[in-house]
Amino acid sequence: METVEIVLLTRQWFDRDDGVRLTFWGASADGPVKVVFHRQEAVMFVDRNLTLERGRRQPVELQSLQGRPVDAVYFATQRELIAERQRLRERVLRTQEGDVKPHDRFLMERFVTGSLAVRGEVRQRDGYRELVDPRVKACTFDTPLSVLSLDIETDGYDGPLLSIAVAGAGGERVWMVGTGPAVAGLGYVADERALLEAFLEHVRRADPDVLTGWNVVDFDLLTLQRLAERERIPFALGRGGERAKVLPPRSDQQPYVVRVGGRVVLDGIATLKAATWSFESFSLEHVGQKLLGRGKRIAHDGDPVAEIRRLYREDKPALAAYNLEDCRLVLDIVEAADLLGFAVQRQALTGLPLDRQGGSVAAFDNLYLPRLHRRGYVAPDVGDARGGERSPGGYVMDSVPGLYENVVVLDFKSLYPSIIRTFAVDPLGLATAGADPIPGFAGGAFAREGHILPGLIQHLWEARDEAKRSRDEARSRAIKILMNSFYGVLGTPGCRFFSPLLASSITLRGHEIITESRAFIEARGYAVIYGDTDSLFVHVGGSDADASAATGRTLAADLNDHWRTTLRERHRIESALEVEYERNFVRFLMPTMRHSTKGSKKRYAGLVRTGGGEKLVVKGLEAARTDWTSLARRFQRELLDRVFHDQPWRDWLRELAAEVRAGHHDDELVYRKRLRRALADYQANVPPHVQAARKLGRPTKEIRYVITGHGPEPVDLPHGALDHEHYLQKQLAPAADAILPFLGTTFETLAGTQMSLFG
Repeated sequence: METVEIVLLTRQWFDRDDGVRLTFWGASADGPVKVVFHRQEAVMFVDRNLTLERGRRQPVELQSLQGRPVDAVYFATQRELIAERQRLRERVLRTQEGDVKPHDRFLMERFVTGSLAVRGEVRQRDGYRELVDPRVKACTFDTPLSVLSLDIETDGYDGPLLSIAVAGAGGERVWMVGTGPAVAGLGYVADERALLEAFLEHVRRADPDVLTGWNVVDFDLLTLQRLAERERIPFALGRGGERAKVLPPRSDQQPYVVRVGGRVVLDGIATLKAATWSFESFSLEHVGQKLLGRGKRIAHDGDPVAEIRRLYREDKPALAAYNLEDCRLVLDIVEAADLLGFAVQRQALTGLPLDRQGGSVAAFDNLYLPRLHRRGYVAPDVGDARGGERSPGGYVMDSVPGLYENVVVLDFKSLYPSIIRTFAVDPLGLATAGADPIPGFAGGAFAREGHILPGLIQHLWEARDEAKRSRDEARSRAIKILMNSFYGVLGTPGCRFFSPLLASSITLRGHEIITESRAFIEARGYAVIYGDTDSLFVHVGGSDADASAATGRTLAADLNDHWRTTLRERHRIESALEVEYERNFVRFLMPTMRHSTKGSKKRYAGLVRTGGGEKLVVKGLEAARTDWTSLARRFQRELLDRVFHDQPWRDWLRELAAEVRAGHHDDELVYRKRLRRALADYQANVPPHVQAARKLGRPTKEIRYVITGHGPEPVDLPHGALDHEHYLQKQLAPAADAILPFLGTTFETLAGTQMSLFG
């Protein structure tokens, strides 16, 4: 008997003749471990007075959130559970937690999230150790995970496979179909079948914990699976010879999903997005340049397909170097952005699989359900919770447009989580409010004691503060994303606890806090010129930036005192609200809505002075939007910089407009747009980027195009002269006119088409 600690890698359930089988793979300090549980039962709950046709029924000391006693019902297979649940639903009868997957329930009931300790007889297998039906308990354990990056090259988007490159675990290697000059690390094979077999053998020998790549599931692994099917080769990419499976999405808006027993597949793009990284483009070239200062070996602004074909014909070693560099780029991006650390920390916090993208609802279930059971309650199935109208969103205050000096920003730290903590907003607390509840909104009220969610958030809050102190950015980021997801989870019908009473008691309380805070500040003689969900923009004025910042800190401290006193007196609760002085804008622009005198929302710009210099902050304006040309973005930022520093800008603007008309900035007049649907799906009112994509003549997920005298045309093909007046009117003019009206003029007045016609 041994005790082995592992970090969870993959989890699966299977229906077998003798019951449900659960399989967990993990990484230990001494290599991979497989943990198998036989003859498990699937379980759901039903009201005690409900008549069943199948299942082994057992009374339990649990009740529904409506206070009705329930029984547990056990089934030999998950398939039998699903059939009985469906039979009841057809009769408009409800089950409780009948949609929780067996492996998720097994882990959550033991409070296992990211790692576990298993004790039992350890058997040595080929390349791994195995434990069957061991004892299990949660633990805190971490171990380095080995990573292999892969990338394939094909002859066109749907053509045959040319080469496969790998880097990381097992070393660097490229295999290529055909013959060519001998180069270290490059092996030639006879055909695609041999290419796939060489790759699978390398993965078996390198035995990585993690596979990664760029769009690795939707393209690389999907292409390799199709090749394996065509060649009738087992796609044995998993540990222990387990076959990998790429599953198609359920809708156009969802990604492909891959199952590889014993190995995690982390797609670079999807994991960056899950970790809230933001880039103008998620192409490997662009992200590599931004994070690493280097990009791909083939120029990204040409025709990469044509260049790959040329290299394959004329210079196979150069193609191999290009293929391998893509693998290296992904590995270095994963390290630079700490994507593996983020995935490990998120799993440890939420119980979500390492490769799960999204999953806020599942994370909430993993954390909330076992704690709910310990309080003696079970939860409804998804879709059976109390419905009603959606709750309103965050409060966005009407702005007061203008150019300002010294505007301070006061921010409520994690406002929605702090509201949940302060006002005990909680599904169980809503169901058991009692005689002396804390009032909510829309008719909701919450128990003062016995709740779950406020304590969960407090624990996460303290953990994030500790992560910040220890500079653990991956853990801090994962906790922030998790805490901020709780409001959204409670406000979506996809959550089993969905209720407008819960969500409204968060958002409407936020409205109350922001509006009352505004009144508090204005009573002290300061104008609040804008407010957005959890922030207030206060015009302090004057010319002394240090004095303005000091005023901001004083206002934040006074607001915290106000809420502590007010909530204690008004509701007999302790405030967890925390107002922070965030920054002081020495110059600030709040624009109007386009073609209106009304102040805009979520659009502003300001200049912040720091110890190391200055920073221009732009939100929502053209300079911050990736669907605008690089010239428009650069132009607006420079115009803002000149205006904020009281530098001459009129002659500069006119000169730039003249240069645009002369074609001096054509390389900065390229539009970039993603295609979110198939080209054939666009029928009426076809937008410009789709028109350009159709002219390109090959599949693409992102189109780069220009506007010419012949309309939109892709930049990757020869095209006509640019329509410079289009860019002046549709790009520079809107960017300028967010600012110029406050200076008594417009772009048209200074450099518009009328001047070019008659000037």
